[in-house]
Amino acid sequence: MVRRSTRLAGKRELEAEEEVKQEEKPNKKVTKQTKKVKIPKGDEEEHDVKQSNGSSKSSEKAAVPVSAPSTKLEVGDKISDLELLNQDSEPVKLTDLAAKKPILVIFAYPKASTPGCTRQAKGFGKNYEELKKYATVVGLSADSPNAQKNFISKQSLPYDLLTDPSREFIGLLGAKKQPKGVVRSHWIFVDGKLKVSQVGISPEKSVQSAYDQVLELAGK
Repeated sequence: MVRRSTRLAGKRELEAEEEVKQEEKPNKKVTKQTKKVKIPKGDEEEHDVKQSNGSSKSSEKAAVPVSAPSTKLEVGDKISDLELLNQDSEPVKLTDLAAKKPILVIFAYPKASTPGCTRQAKGFGKNYEELKKYATVVGLSADSPNAQKNFISKQSLPYDLLTDPSREFIGLLGAKKQPKGVVRSHWIFVDGKLKVSQVGISPEKSVQSAYDQVLELAGK
């Protein structure tokens, strides 16, 4: 009886050890279901995330939004009091710029002297004589003052171009791309407060809609 009990106990111990080993083995089925999915590419970014079918565990990698400023100006908010340089490396305080005339138009473009940006800038230049009766018009990008100056010279642009290399103001306006870049946009401030915000727009639509909006705001 003692020997039989000893053998049974030993058998139970072996069975218990086998159960533990089985539990420690990875779930091959779940591993096979895990696949890498590529998020559709935005303008300048692409992020990979892992998706596991039937798994509640979220991926540690998350998609970074196209534009994610810590604070964003909304319609009705006052313009920032930041100071930016123009094409001549002269400091321009945004609140002073907004005080020149009741209406301030700021249009943003990704890169000076590129085709789409040239069409946008020249379009604002074509409408400038009419726009300047009611509004101050300036361009904005992350380019250097020198690049902005060359852009003005090549295209004979009649207005100033502001440079925001850190994209701080661009971020406040909601047009900052990640990890880099600028979303083509335009904004209209009235008496220093944001009235119109159009982020993500074609060069031609930016030119035409900004023109129409200024005339409407001016009561023309």
